[in-house]
Amino acid sequence: MKLIYSLAIRMYLLGIYISSLFDKKARLWLNGRRQLYKRLHEAIDRRNKIIWFHAASLGEFEQGRPVMDTIRRNYPELKILLTFFSPSGYEIRKNYQGADYVFYLPIDFRRRAARFVNIVNPHRVFFIKYEYWYHYLKILNEKKIPVYLISAIFRKKQLFFRWYGNWYRKMLGCFTHIFVQNEESLELLNRYGLEHASLSGDTRFDRVADIARQTKSIDIAERFCHDHTVVICGSTWIKDEEILIKYINRSDSLLKFIIAPHEINPSHISKIISA
Repeated sequence: MKLIYSLAIRMYLLGIYISSLFDKKARLWLNGRRQLYKRLHEAIDRRNKIIWFHAASLGEFEQGRPVMDTIRRNYPELKILLTFFSPSGYEIRKNYQGADYVFYLPIDFRRRAARFVNIVNPHRVFFIKYEYWYHYLKILNEKKIPVYLISAIFRKKQLFFRWYGNWYRKMLGCFTHIFVQNEESLELLNRYGLEHASLSGDTRFDRVADIARQTKSIDIAERFCHDHTVVICGSTWIKDEEILIKYINRSDSLLKFIIAPHEINPSHISKIISA
């Protein structure tokens, strides 16, 4: 399984290189990782105690943000490192003031992961929702660095719970503790002997509550909404949009819709509008 995993990572990287010839997001993914270790060396002072948060993209960042903000508020002496896998998160939050350092995460090859961990030398690590990188988890475990998974959610069809899932479940065993969103996830983990888990809910709700307390007026939205009932759809995927568009086109209701797609490029926006 380890060989298959390594091969899949290499194939993914090859796909990124090919996509970068015509895809801006793929180019950002590659360019953001150029001279990464040099920049890490220059930025990070190993004498500090560093709390490392890793998010795949922007949505996961928002889930981890309440935890980051709490640590910042209660332990100001600690330094926070925030990493992203995707440009969708990094490019928007690279200047996030709640973190001392913001970088891309190097791809999960053993040597690259070991080099990253050695430079950063984290005191504690938090992965958000569903980040499972074999070499990073293995190295952190070997170094006895506590690593936590927060706002995790599990389903029966995931690789961990297939008949061939034992190798993947070993990754879950590398976490010091897993904080899950719901009872189903907790029961599923316990059924497979993974008892280092507890129910903590979804930190997205904490973030939404924070945003609601700091609400700001958006003129264009207020003019659009006026006295109508409005449905707001945030971070939608194509499958979501297909359902929404079908309803909008067939419904006789006077509802208005504000749609914020996950992918906000001109061609995708045009496709939604034309549909």
